[in-house]
Amino acid sequence: MNTLWVPLALVAGFLQILRNAAQRGLSDQAGPWGATLVRFLYGLPFACLFLALVWWLAPPASFKIGSDFWFAAPLGATAQVCATAALIQAMRASSFGLGSTFQHMSLPLAALVGVLFLGDRLGVWGWLGIWGATAGLLLASWPNKGIAGGIAGFKAGFYGLASGACFAVSANCYRLCGLAIDPSAPIFSATFTLVCVQAMQSVVLGGILYVVDRRALAALAADGRASWSAGFTGAAASACWFAALTLAPAALVRALNALVEAPTATLLGWIRFKETIDLRRGLGSALIVAGVVVSVWGQIAAS
Repeated sequence: MNTLWVPLALVAGFLQILRNAAQRGLSDQAGPWGATLVRFLYGLPFACLFLALVWWLAPPASFKIGSDFWFAAPLGATAQVCATAALIQAMRASSFGLGSTFQHMSLPLAALVGVLFLGDRLGVWGWLGIWGATAGLLLASWPNKGIAGGIAGFKAGFYGLASGACFAVSANCYRLCGLAIDPSAPIFSATFTLVCVQAMQSVVLGGILYVVDRRALAALAADGRASWSAGFTGAAASACWFAALTLAPAALVRALNALVEAPTATLLGWIRFKETIDLRRGLGSALIVAGVVVSVWGQIAAS
């Protein structure tokens, strides 16, 4: 396995936190769907620029789009839109730090999808680490009042679970897209996929909002600085993420993302949004990091 996926996944995780923060700030004015659109619509020009640079610096030896691409790209694009909207709702229902953590429910789900449909093999340590991280997610997301607090207490967790499930689908779809173009040129394949899916997402979601909620589009235009910031960081994160998915199983890429995102999101939530974290959630976050380290190290050692 080409270990280039490790630095790509680390950079993607850091950039995703910056993008999430920009989207969270926009969600109060633009709503969850407007804040979802911003990463695609304002990120598309940057994605096109990245593709032009990659094509100039490292053109592929051959360019052929396999039939799997035309199935996986629309499915992955739709799943990513739903995952992003659910993530924003999870952050609004709980906190920025916890909402960002909840999305990593995609770890076991991505592993399961990869094993069932893409023939991935994770090994004993990979599975132990992933399920250990899942236990940490459950500990961190459990409501303070538990079941006694009623269904409302689990609202953020439900949104987080939906976000994780959709991210798991999109991650494996994008990995399939990259493999359907040119596995020997992962950066080009990933960037080409990024441009295609962001164009789909911008046209479809942008068109829907133009018809049903033009105020969301106006809110994005009014705060151009935040919108372009979310677009750039989102496009750069996705470019790194897609390339990593072409080189490694989706579960491992998401796992290493969690290693960066969990502590960074907590720190940024404390600095920017004045959030705090209690002992139980802190222990859950620590268990997530430990599980991620075990799963990634086990897979690297096995390769």
